[in-house]
Amino acid sequence: CVCVRKVKLNVSNVFIYAFHISVDRKKLKSTSKYIYQTLFLNGENSDIQIRALGQEWNLHKIYLCQSGYFSSMFSGSWKESNMMVIELEIPDQNIDTEALQVVFGSLYRDDVLIKPSRVVNILAAACMLQLDGLIQQCGETMKENVNVKTVCSYYNSATLYGLDSVMKKCLEWLLNNLMTHQNVDLMKEAEIMEQLIQSSDLFVMQVEMDVYTALKKWMFLQLNPSWDGPIKQLLLDADAWLCKRRKAGEEEPFLNTDDGTPFVPVFRHIRLQYIINDLASARLLERDNILPPEWLSAVYKQQWFAMLRTEHDNDNGPQEANKEEFELNSMRCGRKLTKDGDYCWRWTGFNYGFDLLVTYTNRFIIFKRNTLSQPCGGAVSLQPRRHLAYRLRLASFDNSGKVVCSRSTGYQLVTLEKDQEYVVMNLDSRLLSFPLYVCCNFLYTSPSSERRGDTPEPENTHFNFGMVLCR
Repeated sequence: CVCVRKVKLNVSNVFIYAFHISVDRKKLKSTSKYIYQTLFLNGENSDIQIRALGQEWNLHKIYLCQSGYFSSMFSGSWKESNMMVIELEIPDQNIDTEALQVVFGSLYRDDVLIKPSRVVNILAAACMLQLDGLIQQCGETMKENVNVKTVCSYYNSATLYGLDSVMKKCLEWLLNNLMTHQNVDLMKEAEIMEQLIQSSDLFVMQVEMDVYTALKKWMFLQLNPSWDGPIKQLLLDADAWLCKRRKAGEEEPFLNTDDGTPFVPVFRHIRLQYIINDLASARLLERDNILPPEWLSAVYKQQWFAMLRTEHDNDNGPQEANKEEFELNSMRCGRKLTKDGDYCWRWTGFNYGFDLLVTYTNRFIIFKRNTLSQPCGGAVSLQPRRHLAYRLRLASFDNSGKVVCSRSTGYQLVTLEKDQEYVVMNLDSRLLSFPLYVCCNFLYTSPSSERRGDTPEPENTHFNFGMVLCR
C-alpha cells in the first residue's frame, strides 16, 4: 500500500524546502569539484603514478580503468598490472602534455571543455587511451567548428583517427566552399584536391574552365609555398610564372616534366569536354601548355564523334536515369545571385543545339528550351523533343562557410519541346537567404556504344564556358 501524507505549504516551509534543494544541488556540485581538485589536481591517496613526456601524474587505478587502454593493462597478466609507476611511450606527435592533462582530468569529472584549437591533440590522446566518450565529444566539437582555418587539419585528423562523420562534414564543406569562397590559405593546404575535383558535388562557379583555373592557382601555390599575396593577385602571378617558363624555351607540357608529374592525377579529373567547347578557353589551354597534347587531341576527336551522333543519329539526349554516368560525365556550372530579384542567363559554348535558358523570378527557377524566340550563338536543334538529365542545387552560407539553407532537385530527367518552359523549383521565401548560390549538373547527350567498349568516348557535353545574361 502507499501512504500519502498531505503537507500544508506556507511561505515558511516553502522557503525551507527550497533551501534544502539548493543545499543538495550545491553539495552535488561541490562533490564533483572536490573529486577533481583533491584526487586529480592534488593527487591525494594516489595508488599509481603515470609518467609521460617529462611530466608526472599521481592518479588512481579505479579512475584509470575507465580507459580501455589502462583497463586491459591492469586486468591482464601484463607486468604493469602490479607496478606503482608506469612510463608511457607516446608514439603520436599530436599528443602533448596539455592534451594528456585534459584527458586524464576527464576521468575525474563529468564535463570537459574542449577548445577547437586543441581538439586534434585531445583527440589523439583520447584515441591512444581508448576513451570512446571523449572521442565522440571531440568529433562533435570538430563538426561544429569547421571553417577555412580548421577544415584541412580536421579532415586529416579524422582520416588518421577514423572519425568518418567528421571526414564527411569536412569534405562537404570543401565541396561547397572551394570555389564559391576561394581562399589562398585553403588552396595552400588542400591535400585532398583530387577527391574534390573529381566529384560531381563540387559547387562550380561559373563553369568547368574555372575548375581548370582554380587548379592552375593551386599548382602554383604548391610549387611556390612562400607566395604571400591577395587572392586577386594569385592568378596573375600564376600566369606570369607560366609565361616565364615559355620565354625560357620550355616546350615540354608541364605535366610531362618531373615537377609536374605529381599533379597529373588531379588534372586528369578536369572535364575537358566542357572546356574545349569554347574558343577562348581552348586557346588558353594551348597557351598555358600545362596539359599533354595527347589529352586534348583525344578529347577533340571524341567531341567530334559526339557531334556527329547528335547530327546524324538523331541523339536527342539521355532517356533513362543513370546516376553513375551522370556523376562521372555531367557538366558542372553555377551562378551567384547576390540579392533577390529577376535573373535570366545561359552558360555559353557549343552545346549540341540545346540552348537552355535559366530564369529566377518570383522565387521560381525555370528552364526553357530556346529555339525560335531569341537568337543565340551556334546552331539550334529543331528536333521536336530533346531530353535533358539534370540536378539543380541551391545553397547560402554564413561567414564561416556553413550552409544556412539548401535545396536540391536530386537527379532528374525532363523532355522539352521547342520553346517549352519547365518549372524546376518553387522556393519558400522564408527559407531564402542571399547571396544565393545556384549549382547545376547537366547531361545533353546519351552514352555512346563506343564508351562501353575499348575506345574511350567523350563524356557528355553541353553548354558552358562563361555566362551570358539574357535580355
